[in-house]
Parts: sequence; C-alpha cells; structure tokens
Amino acid sequence: MPSENHSQGWGIWPLILAILIVPGLYAYLARRQKFQADQAFGKAHGCLRMENVLPYKWPLALDILKRQYDVLPSQRLLASYTEDMKKMPNFEIHLFGQVGYLTTDPRNIESMLSIRFEGKATRIEERSRRAGLFPMLGEGIFTQDGRPWKHSRELLRRQFVRINFKDLSTFDRHVDDLIAGLSSSDGLVDLQPAFFRFTLATTTALIFGGPVSGLKNADHETFAESFDYASMISAIRLRLADLEWLYKPKAFRKACQVVKEYASHFVDEALKNRIGDELSPRTESEALIQDLYAELQNPELVRDQLVHVLIAGRDTTACLMSWAVFLLVRHPAKLERFREEIQSTLPNGEKLVRNQLQRMTYLRAVLNETLRLYPQLPINVRFALKTTLLPVGGGPDGQSPVLIRKGAGVGYSTYHMHRSKSLYGDDAHEFRPERWLGSELEHVGWGFMPFHGGPRICLGRVCTYGGFLRHRSSDPIIPKSEAATRNPERADRTRETIAYNCGVKCRGMQSRAFLKRKETRIGGVSVVGFAGSTFGRFKSYMKGLRALYVSPFRISKISKISS
Repeated sequence: MPSENHSQGWGIWPLILAILIVPGLYAYLARRQKFQADQAFGKAHGCLRMENVLPYKWPLALDILKRQYDVLPSQRLLASYTEDMKKMPNFEIHLFGQVGYLTTDPRNIESMLSIRFEGKATRIEERSRRAGLFPMLGEGIFTQDGRPWKHSRELLRRQFVRINFKDLSTFDRHVDDLIAGLSSSDGLVDLQPAFFRFTLATTTALIFGGPVSGLKNADHETFAESFDYASMISAIRLRLADLEWLYKPKAFRKACQVVKEYASHFVDEALKNRIGDELSPRTESEALIQDLYAELQNPELVRDQLVHVLIAGRDTTACLMSWAVFLLVRHPAKLERFREEIQSTLPNGEKLVRNQLQRMTYLRAVLNETLRLYPQLPINVRFALKTTLLPVGGGPDGQSPVLIRKGAGVGYSTYHMHRSKSLYGDDAHEFRPERWLGSELEHVGWGFMPFHGGPRICLGRVCTYGGFLRHRSSDPIIPKSEAATRNPERADRTRETIAYNCGVKCRGMQSRAFLKRKETRIGGVSVVGFAGSTFGRFKSYMKGLRALYVSPFRISKISKISS
C-alpha cells in the first residue's frame, strides 16, 4: 500500500511541472524564433547597429529623466538637446531597459511618415494616445488609429474643403474684437490669452456659425475657460503617456463635460431643422453638422468630430501668431518689408480676398520661416507595428539601414531638423524669411515639415496662410516697429499645450524671452517693451507640468494712440 500511494503522488508532479515549464519554454522558443527572423530581416536589408548612443550614468538611464526634469523650470527642454543633435543626428536611447531611437534625418522621417506608413508590408505607426485625450475629445482623428481614423479623416477632409473656400470676412469681427481689447487695456497685458481667445472665436465661427439661441454670453465665457483648462490637463496627461490614469482631477472631468455640452447645443440646433427624415440646413455651418450626421447617424459622434476641429484650429494659429510677432518685432527691417507688401497689395485699405494671398510672397516666407524655427509639432514618436527599418543611421558612417524591431519606439525632432546647418546653411538658427523667396530651398523636401507629412498631413494647412492676416489701413493688425534698437534674442523657452498635429502628440510653443524698450503698433495701440514672468523651483513633477501652461508671452506699458 505505501508503495502504491507513493507512485500515485509522483504521478501528479509531471503534470504540474509541465504546466509550469511548458508556457515559459514556448515563450522562450517563440522569442528566439522572432529574434532569428528579425536578424534575418536585418541581414537581408544590410542593416547595421546605430553606434551613437545617448550617454547615461545611472541604472535604467534614470539620469536622462532627471535631466529633463531639471530643465522644466527654465522651459528649455528642446534647446537642452541641441548639442546632442548636432553631434548625433541619429542615436539610440536606453531607458528602463528598453531601446528606442531618435532621428533628425529627413530620409528617416519620410520613411516613417510616408514610405512605411500603416498599410505597407513593413510599417511604422503611432501608438494611440486615446486614453489621455478621450475624456475631452471623444472619438476622432486624434484618438483613433487604423480604419476608424481613416474614416474620420475622410469625413473632415470634405468639410475642410468647404471651410478653405469661405470668405475671409469671417475673421473681420474677431480681429476687431482683438484690436479693441488691446486698445482698451492698461498696464501689463498678457498677449498670449488674447491670441488664444481670437483663434478660438474664429474656429468656432467657422464650425458653428453665428450665435445660437439658448446660449447666453456667460455660457460662451464658461466654455472658453473650460476649453482652456481641459486643453491644459490633456497636454499633461499626454506627457504622462501610459500613466495618464494618475491624473484626472474632478475639475478636468467637469471642464470636459462643459466643452461637450457646448458643442452638443450647436449639434442639437442644427438637427432640429428637419422635414421628416430629411435635413434642411439654414446656414453653411448647419450644413457641415448635418453632413457629418448623415454619415455618422449619432449626435454624440458628430459632437466629438467638432471638438476635434476646435482643438486643431485654436492652438496652432495662436502659437504661430505669437512666434511671428516675437520674431518680427526683433527684426525691424523685415517687419517693414512685411508691411510694405501688405500696403502694396491692399493700397487703399481694401479687404483681403484669397486670390491676393498668392501674390503676397513675403507673407508666406515669413510664415514659413516662423514655422521652420518654431514648428507646431517639434517632437513626435512612432512605434513599429512590425519589424521594419530606418534607411539611414547605422554603421560607423551612419549611412546604413537600422533594424527596428516590432514594438520599438522611434522619436523624431522636427525642431532640430529645421535648424540643421546641413539643410539650411550656417545661419540655420537665424530668422531670415528671404531664404524662401528664391531657389535656395527648392530641394529641401522632407527637411521642411510644418504641417506633418504623409497620409496624416494637416487638413487645415491652407487655412493657416489665409487666416493669419486681415488688414485695414486704419488699424493694421500687423505690428509696426517704431525706431527701436534690436536686442539680441535670448534662448528660446517653450511650454506645452495641445496643438494641431494630424492626430499625434505634439507640443505648441510660446516665447519667454525679454525684449526691452521696443515700441510697436498693433492696431491703434502703442506697445512698448516685453516682459516675462519668472518661475520658482518646482516641488513636484506634476506642479512643473502644470506651470508649463502659464502664459509667458506678455506685453507691458500699452498706451492708446491715434490711428
């Protein structure tokens, strides 16, 4: 009997051991097979290892994160990597035991965004930031990938075709409000929020049309405040990536609800005007909403698409306006040439029409140069959906392909690529719009990427050039320098917000440099001197992220003068 019990007991252990060992053995063999397949893929394509590695000293490369944290208060995160980028246009990053890559080479960026975009045999695509953005935006191009994203993009593409051909007089009232607000202000005036209010108003007008019954002025103001706050928290949640669930304050949830209720009001108004199952739009904006509804058959999905357009249209234009003013007032000769082109195109205070924009070559050059130095999407990341490659960056000379395994992240810096001397010459860091007027940059190709690229290229890129300028001879919105001496520009400081980036994470930037005793005219306003607020030490990483949202672009000593 004892021997029989003994044999029965041992009979269970092989099964237990098999349950414990077989899955692990299978996973090991699968990984080994995948590794061998990756190696064969790399060998077949001549891939070599990227020899440049971002240096680190601490275990798990935690000192790289500390380095980022240390520069947050100074708002010079992008500038802090400039020297590394000069030495290594392509390099590996080791963090938390994982290997990633960063590139500024246009050939690699073109490969990721176009040649090996989703749908190709080997491809690199973005990893969804759905969880971080969804509470505010819902379903749309910024929170979708794959087939749902393609559907949403096609829906919005048709609507943007309509918006692109709208009369520019749509902007008139909002420009008047911007100028009136500046003219009636005394003392220290924060210019950045004024630009954000302006672009929010113009984008809302393009999408929703005029005021809707049932909404009071206080409702519009509450929406604007909630929109600002929800955008700020969403930008922070994006930076937290997979840890976004750590930061979802109650005020954020409430702000998101206000934004959605505001958009829903316009949707409901547009859908009220029905004749049976047919929709009869009273305005062009209602036609936009009703077209979306005809395709989606769900008011909430229509609302989400509209909120996506709102977030896309507000931040990018406000940031572009801020940087353009920042650069022009520091270069009086270029500012004067800019004004001369406006006056020659519209000699008697005529209203601007779209066909006149084609003749304003210096306007386009100024905007191109502004977007080159301060792109709306300075750094972004892609993840390999399958084992693939980058065309350059490997080997001793950096000209061989690099194997990118499935799941690996590849970052690319438009900010540093746009400042590359190999692409833009020795004055790559200088503001020189004239470089865009001749044949100097006719072959720059993917070296200039202000509106992203490939299938995810910005839908509203045409609106950017048309929406920047509105002119009347009596109250020009374009600043005029008044015999000011040029002060050297200080190192650029940047902060995070959500800007238009074709469905990917991105970083909008505002200046924090100081400019003393420089007088300009904006409309009927004399603007004397720029001043920036200062930042103290941060007590926590979260506090630092929230502080990045503080608007740093300020104008001081505004006094009203006659036109």
